[in-house]
Amino acid sequence: MNAAAVYGVGVADARRPLRPRLLDPEDLGAHVDRLFRAAWALCGHPHDAEDLVQETYARVLARPRLLRGDELGYLLKVLRNVHVSHHRAATARPAEVPLQDRAEMRDHSGRWEPEAALEVRALFAAISELPPDFRDVLVAIDVLGLSYAEAARAVGAKESTVTTRLHRARARLAQQPARAEIRTR
Repeated sequence: MNAAAVYGVGVADARRPLRPRLLDPEDLGAHVDRLFRAAWALCGHPHDAEDLVQETYARVLARPRLLRGDELGYLLKVLRNVHVSHHRAATARPAEVPLQDRAEMRDHSGRWEPEAALEVRALFAAISELPPDFRDVLVAIDVLGLSYAEAARAVGAKESTVTTRLHRARARLAQQPARAEIRTR
């Protein structure tokens, strides 16, 4: 017997976005890549992003969830909340010293490209330093590829607010010295 039958609620159906429905755990696998990219942009480090996505899925799957909107928007909210919780907990602890790692970036022929790895790492680090409102919108649109309307629903803001935040986030990224230095190489 599945969870929908136990709780008497229908499984998620995109045709009925306003009716409460049960989140279908089998459909969550389709969102892992997008959540990972969002988590990487939030954290600035791929290993932390993997942990963040894993924690997000653990919290979502811990108990049945009723949804009123789309699954991706809900998962992004949970991801952001888990990130904020981790950030708050980390500020209460002593700072950790990160180990040096090498991002594996390869071109189409299979060769490792250290310049591309450096640029991607610098970009995600710069995104993670943006204010939360700007970062959330930039991640939703530029990293995840959501439309402005989808991003507005995901972050809980008007579409015009999303466009303004996106413009300001992109402007801040363009003004950062580390990004300008990478582009001139």
